[in-house]
Amino acid sequence: MSSATGSASGKLPSVVWVLAAGTFLMGTTEFVIAGLLPEMAADLNVSVSHAGLLITAFAVGMIVGGPTMAMATLRLPQRHTLIGALAVFALGHAVAALSTSFSVVLTARVVTALATGAFWAVGFVIATAAAGPASATRAVGVMMGGLTLASVIGVPIGAFVGQYTGWRGPFWALAVLSALAAVFVGRFIPHTGQRAEVSVRAEVRALKQGSCGLRSAQRC
Repeated sequence: MSSATGSASGKLPSVVWVLAAGTFLMGTTEFVIAGLLPEMAADLNVSVSHAGLLITAFAVGMIVGGPTMAMATLRLPQRHTLIGALAVFALGHAVAALSTSFSVVLTARVVTALATGAFWAVGFVIATAAAGPASATRAVGVMMGGLTLASVIGVPIGAFVGQYTGWRGPFWALAVLSALAAVFVGRFIPHTGQRAEVSVRAEVRALKQGSCGLRSAQRC
């Protein structure tokens, strides 16, 4: 239990780093598309400008669907919500990687955006609660650090790999890594039952923080 909650030494609990890894994956999937658009457009038989809808779809899914998912899962156990969000995220990437239809890939992007919104809202609540009041700001910083690393490391690597494996390679990598992240979430986040004690206001505030970071990296 000590690895999932704050300690007297001031070390951040392991769960914060696991959530930061999830943030890294979700930040990567949002931005890596920009470097893969020409390959995706050619493979899916659409124009590059039309393929750009894949970026828009994710943003719209986060803005519109994120709050809805946060509210829909408000009374579900936090652990189950995070595992479910990562599982949907992995499945969405696998479906996209297997598809030859632009419409299916576009739909998968929206679905993964919904999962990202749910993960982000619940993840912020869990990270700050696990770290405790004294380290809550550090926990948020570490999670946001996952987004920064996604922009600096994840996106360039994903785009580079995509040049050699095709755009499906990064999608498969994200699917596998997010499935592994779900396993780690199950390991480090204890089952705590329903989260009825968490307010709607707290969920929305956490989601706004996350959506702000995912949309504009460092501007908010």
